[in-house]
Amino acid sequence: MITNTELEHKGNLYPAGLVSFDHDQDTVSFLSKNGVRLNITVLRDNMLRFRYATNGIFEDDFSYAVDKDHPHGFNHLKVEEHETHVVITTEKFICKVAKVDLRVGMYELTGKPIVEDELGFHWEESFEFGGNFVKMSKASKDQENFFGLGDKPTNFNLKGKRLSLWNTDQYAYGKDTAELYKAVPYYMGLHNNIGYGIFFDNTFKTHFDFCHERRNVTSFWADGGEMNYYFIYGPQLSDVLTTYTDLTGKPELPPMWALGFHQCKWSYYPESKVKEITSKFRELNFPCDAIYLDIDYMEGFRCFTWNNDYFPDPKRMVQELEEDGFKTVAIIDPGIKIDLDYSVFKEGLENDYFCRRADGPYMRGKVWPGECYFPDFTNPEVREWWSGLYRELIGEIGVKGVWNDMNEPAVMEVPGKTFPFDVRHDYDGHKCSHRKAHNVYGMQMARATYEGVKKYNFPKRPFIITRANYSGGQRYTSTWTGDNVATWEHLWLANVQIQRLCVSGMSFAGSDIGGFAEQPSGELYTRWLQLGIFHPFCRVHSSGDHGEQEPWFFGDDVLEISRKFVELRYQLLPYLYTAFYKYVEEGMPILKPLVYHDQEDVQTHYRSDEFIFGNQFLVCPIQEPNVQGRRMYFPRGKWYNFWNDTLVTGGREMWVDAPLESMPIFVKEGAIIPKYPVQQYVDEKKIEQMSLDIYYKLGKENSEFYEDSHDGYEYRQGGFSLRTFKLTGKDDEVIVQQHKHGKYASTYDTFKLTFHGVPFEIRKVFFENEEVNLEDLQYNAEDQTMIVSKDFSELHLVG
Repeated sequence: MITNTELEHKGNLYPAGLVSFDHDQDTVSFLSKNGVRLNITVLRDNMLRFRYATNGIFEDDFSYAVDKDHPHGFNHLKVEEHETHVVITTEKFICKVAKVDLRVGMYELTGKPIVEDELGFHWEESFEFGGNFVKMSKASKDQENFFGLGDKPTNFNLKGKRLSLWNTDQYAYGKDTAELYKAVPYYMGLHNNIGYGIFFDNTFKTHFDFCHERRNVTSFWADGGEMNYYFIYGPQLSDVLTTYTDLTGKPELPPMWALGFHQCKWSYYPESKVKEITSKFRELNFPCDAIYLDIDYMEGFRCFTWNNDYFPDPKRMVQELEEDGFKTVAIIDPGIKIDLDYSVFKEGLENDYFCRRADGPYMRGKVWPGECYFPDFTNPEVREWWSGLYRELIGEIGVKGVWNDMNEPAVMEVPGKTFPFDVRHDYDGHKCSHRKAHNVYGMQMARATYEGVKKYNFPKRPFIITRANYSGGQRYTSTWTGDNVATWEHLWLANVQIQRLCVSGMSFAGSDIGGFAEQPSGELYTRWLQLGIFHPFCRVHSSGDHGEQEPWFFGDDVLEISRKFVELRYQLLPYLYTAFYKYVEEGMPILKPLVYHDQEDVQTHYRSDEFIFGNQFLVCPIQEPNVQGRRMYFPRGKWYNFWNDTLVTGGREMWVDAPLESMPIFVKEGAIIPKYPVQQYVDEKKIEQMSLDIYYKLGKENSEFYEDSHDGYEYRQGGFSLRTFKLTGKDDEVIVQQHKHGKYASTYDTFKLTFHGVPFEIRKVFFENEEVNLEDLQYNAEDQTMIVSKDFSELHLVG
């Protein structure tokens, strides 16, 4: 491995002097005396792209990460030459490029520094592989902190860490494992209340040093390819993240059933075992929407086949499961068994769809089926073929979701657990070795899967989940954090990892609740499930080698507590679905770490236990055994205890009671929370009445509630409803106003309003500016509830 210091002393630094620079529309080009060229492209008022070519010639401009439809364009651009610098000014910030060495500095319009090059760009030639190791170093400000990089199992704040991105199958990984399943080369920096982002779009193995080797230097580098990165200015982290997510893309809305509770195990088979599990859920009135089939449903682990002994009639079974409210999700891995009697293998061989070694032989590796070949998913023709293979599984049998695993790609019993570097890939016409294609292999498999499931499941929405991914992969798939372990440390890791994924553009994420490897205690399972119901993806998954992990396995007490929290998940589905809408439309993360929620409060910069769920829930899991509560930090503002409506003033740490049947959950004052009745699965019941929980605030607060048909694409033609609520609280008044947009017609006619924390006795009610009798609204003074028309525009309560 090349170290920072080796690169700095061995690498080529710019000799003094700028030969020339040119400004053409949105791009400013610089040429130095040693032939290095720098292109700076203004994409938005708050985003620049930097590309460096060491020989003056740029590589083909191609990216799997960048959404081809990403918004771009700017309002203001001025380029000026000064004695020592070329200055680029946008509407939001200033970029200065030094003539002597092309070092770059970013500044606010006031001149306050955002981020500045230390050595800046430098490189070293790779004699083994050709090309260069390319590196960028930045000067780090005092008290600067860093966040991002996807699924890294380490502290949420990356200050002092050194990490690499190389998608790796890490069974039972531990805290601080350097390389995991995903490569998300994007981070956010924060100092002096100035937030910015760096996206290093390089698919080779990349490395990041956040003041680890040198306390005031942050650097990032790659084992090959081009120094190609995007700078995004905030100053709010929220603006940085939404700009990054605009750049790399957002998913379509998932079907609501994908947000329900899912049960998975390696492995549920035969059919009688699957039916036993699903029947038990219904018998115990424990909500569940999806059951998963792992590799044992296949014939000899051959993808797109069924073991007829275990599953003699899969179409009938899948249909019967659906009639009972269960969607079936099936696993598909990339390894295709070498077997000339196996149609998938034969088609791939005849069409030359498998990856080859440099000298011509096919890439051969051992996975679950034994010796396999591997499709080259970076070839668009292969992706089209792969998507077509889902015709039977999805279109005919009726499986509703697909789970892509082992797609780092993982290969057993070889050094590095993956393909050798000399394997060749098409890379959408930009042919390359596995060194460049490795980190996008799983993403492109998920892309091909997404296209196939979408095609054969239409007009319903697809559901895909993948283990490996790269930036931009959120356009196609959800994800989980891989083969974790049933330990309290991994419960802590799950909390941090999902927050990190959410601020890395990948909000549709969850962990294996309870741990995949080993066996959790009933207490650990309960505490993990309490956390998991607040994760965007909510699935129990375990290895059959370590015992059972269904909620009834741990005894009646755990069953009751688990049911209570999963029922809460189902009640909050309209709230979660609204948060997904904000993610899909605006790039707003579904979980918000406290530093994202309030970056001005320096206490939040090192907090990772607490997080904001959606916009208005504050959640803090219990992450230690044998405790009846914990200390937690409350961000500024006022928060209602979800369980007893006690009001807490934030900006401080305090003790919160949390026996096993509870956990710390708080609601932001002024929030209006939509809730469903408890259901055993999504759309089990026709919603006859929608509940709104209204939390009093002295002042104003806005809330939103998004609805559509829960599946399909009518929402894209206006078949949705977006309700905006405005609460105004006074000493002796509460005013609730509603504005509705969209043409979706909900199934209910009334709202049941439940008021929390109203500090006065309600004596009068004005409905649409006319006084009405409390009895007409079925007002219950004890419960603080009343019934109103769903289409009200203003409700006025007076004490």
